[in-house]
Amino acid sequence: MTQTDLRIVFMGTPEIATASLDAIHQKGYNIVGVITAPDRPAGRGRKIRYSPVKEYALEKGLHLMQPTNLKDPVFQQELKDLQPDVQVVVAFRMLPEAVWALPPKGTFNLHASLLPQYRGAAPINWAVINGETQTGVTTFFLDKEIDTGRIIAREKVEIHPRDTAGTLHDRLKDTGAGLVVKTLEKIACDQVESIPQKQLISQQQPLKKAPKIFKEDCRIHWDGPADEINNFIRGLNPVPGAFTELELENQDKLMMKIFEAHPIKEKHPYNPGKIFTDHKNYIKISTRDGFIEIKTLQVSGKKQMKTSDFLRGFNFSLNKDQK
Repeated sequence: MTQTDLRIVFMGTPEIATASLDAIHQKGYNIVGVITAPDRPAGRGRKIRYSPVKEYALEKGLHLMQPTNLKDPVFQQELKDLQPDVQVVVAFRMLPEAVWALPPKGTFNLHASLLPQYRGAAPINWAVINGETQTGVTTFFLDKEIDTGRIIAREKVEIHPRDTAGTLHDRLKDTGAGLVVKTLEKIACDQVESIPQKQLISQQQPLKKAPKIFKEDCRIHWDGPADEINNFIRGLNPVPGAFTELELENQDKLMMKIFEAHPIKEKHPYNPGKIFTDHKNYIKISTRDGFIEIKTLQVSGKKQMKTSDFLRGFNFSLNKDQK
């Protein structure tokens, strides 16, 4: 089967999905349909904003669908009418079996980890948070359980010491797009040799999970080691952002997101969470085994900025026991 013979339906919503869609389109594959999330209001003005995948589909003139309910018989009939041979899923929602089981050559998903490690909604964040030095991307066939289907292909990606979830996302986006194309080439030529994930699970290497991250999960706990706290900050940069609260002299609390920091390994007599600043150039906070020096931050209602810029424009007094 040639590239133009293989009928593809693509499902995805955010930027990481657009890279894969573009790679498929650039290779000349026959994309008969693109499915993305319904339009939703976003930002302070609550204006309707198209998803990156929708913008791309409109630009390229691809057939677009935005179902609110994937179990809707009308949508499912429209999908059947497209007669897809294979479906590609990148950063989309959970599919009902009637959808993923439809194409004769299967439905495969791109996951931003080396499965079976880091199954879940936030694999990029958790890999950085846990201080991993290596991750990757995986394509696998969907089945009834989330992120557990037979693996088609994997590709490793190094995690650098200064990587954030954002910088790692960008590299995985490009690597993943290439792996999606390689997977389609195997499927088109009937050369897929998928393997069950259980064959890759070892008792010597426990499985690590990547659950969805909620707001309260982003609070920094200063009683940990400096390196682990720095990994936590890197793993939540740029979104949703790690945060802490400063107690001010007037008893108000100032919530601060921290995007970039530097760990300092140093013995000291202070309790974790004690704040030090010269009110000009630096803010650092004590940890179990040293300090975290804050380099880039954001307070409510303000843009992200360097610590020195923040201190020049924001006059605040800390609670005495925090100084």
